[in-house]
Formats: sequence, C-alpha cells, structure tokens
Amino acid sequence: GVTGAQTTIAPPVFSFPTASTGQPSTQPAALFSLSSQPKFSWRNQNEGEKPEEIPGKQDFCCTSEVPQARVLLLGPLHSGKSSFISSVQSLFNGRVSNRAMVGSFFPTSFTKKLQSFSIHTQKREENTGLVLCDIPGLGDGEVSGLTLHDILSVIKGHVPEGHKFSPGQPVVSETDGYVKSPSLKEKIHCVAFVVDASRITSYSKGLGSTFKQLREHISDLCVHQVALLTHVDKVCPKTARDVSEVYRSLSIKETMSKAGALLGMSTSYIVPVKNYSSELDLDVNTDVLLLSAVDHILNYADLFFQDHIDL
Repeated sequence: GVTGAQTTIAPPVFSFPTASTGQPSTQPAALFSLSSQPKFSWRNQNEGEKPEEIPGKQDFCCTSEVPQARVLLLGPLHSGKSSFISSVQSLFNGRVSNRAMVGSFFPTSFTKKLQSFSIHTQKREENTGLVLCDIPGLGDGEVSGLTLHDILSVIKGHVPEGHKFSPGQPVVSETDGYVKSPSLKEKIHCVAFVVDASRITSYSKGLGSTFKQLREHISDLCVHQVALLTHVDKVCPKTARDVSEVYRSLSIKETMSKAGALLGMSTSYIVPVKNYSSELDLDVNTDVLLLSAVDHILNYADLFFQDHIDL
C-alpha cells in the first residue's frame, strides 16, 4: 500500500469504472500516492497525487460470498472513531457531513450500540464495499459498557445490528436477534484500533493491558489488526497549519512510537489521520491521509479474505 508499512503484503486489486470508458479497469488498492517527500521524511511515500475521481464499487475478494469488507473500530472514549467514520464518508461524498453521531463533549461514549456504516460514493446506489462498524468506546483501564466477550462476539458476527450494550447483560445465545451461525460476510474482517495522539501520554497502563488482552484474543480469531493515530494536528503546530507535513514531524514520529508501545504493535501497522471536525469544506491533504488509512485497512482485510475464501 501507500502507508509506508514495512511489510511485503501485495495490495488487493479492485475493479471500478474509468472516467473515459465507464468500463471496469483494474487498479491497485493504493488509490493514490502522496506527494514526493524530502529525504528527512520519517516514513517513505510514493510520488503522486490524490486522483480526481474516487473509485466506486470495489471487488475485494473476487467472489459474491463477501460483497463488503466489515471493519470494526475499537478505541478509548473520544479517540475519534465516529469522527473517522464521518470523515471517510465525507471524502467519498465529496462534501463534509457528520453521518456518525459524534459526542466529543459527553463524559461517556456517545455510541451505545453496534452501528454499521456502509460507505457510499456521491451516487447513493454506488457502494464502495467498505463497512465501518462502531461500538462504545473503551474505558480507561477497563472495557466501558462492554465485556471482552461482547467485543469478540461482535467480531465473530453473533451480535445483531443495533444491539445496545449493557455491562449487566452480556451477549448470549438468548439475546434478541442473536446470530447463531454467522456467515463469513457477517463477521468482522479487520479490526482498526483508534487512539488519540494528543492523549497518548495520559492514557493509563491499564488501558495498555486492555489493548494487549484484546489483541491476543482477536489474533486467536485470525483477524488482522491495524491502528489509526487521530488528532495528529494537535501534537504538532506545523502539521496543524499544513497536514501534509505529518511525515516530516519528529514529534508525530515520537507519538507514533508511544502509540505502538501502548497498543503493543509495530508502528508499521499504525497510520496517522486527521478527521474533519469544524471544517465546512474538504481539504485535499486531509483526504490523502484518510484515503491512505482506508487503503491500509483494506490491505489487511484482504489478507483475511485470502485466508478464508477459496479464490
């Protein structure tokens, strides 16, 4: 992909209409590449620019068995999960919109239930094939409103859409709408942890233990995991002025290392993003980071498909 992760993963191939012919053409999962960077960039990027057109329907696994890639976002309260969903939908829509409810001023998680957001292009009938799933945020040192069992039940595909989580009522086979035998398309195909760059130093060791426990159990399910570092503009004034400076910022590089330590994962799995918050119009450099994050996520979702689907 274009994320600079030091892996040998071959990008999945998507098919989408070209502007000139309207016929499907094959392009790599890297939907774009970033502007050329000077030698002191701490993560290498390919040369290029964001494309003029964002692709439509994407064929992740070359089969109708799984028409969409379901990605679960997991992170602490106010880490930017819902904002990321709204930001991704905004760039595919071509305008800033808040589709996922965002509650940055609430002391508890604004999200109370399992919500799946199918990302569409400007034409509502065109589905990108990406579904971003949101659940309540993790508490500081514990799973707030959730149990480990509930999170794993979501990943396994047992939890029905719209299920409201309650600490005293874990998901069981008797739960209303419980999916007893989930199909592959109902399961989670990739987990994206979301952490706030501006809060990395204030997160507790207990939260680190929660991440470790989650990652071990999710790995046992053979689901790949990545991470998003949000609010990078809040830790570097230069990046706040120009988000394209993100890979030249040593403070963000240091924050990435701290995020890796907190999550217990290599920084090659982590990508920085800036969500839309107070903006009214799209910004090309913000979009580039968001698309890079989507590309990063889909590379690992495709690995899940390669492992579970006989192509």
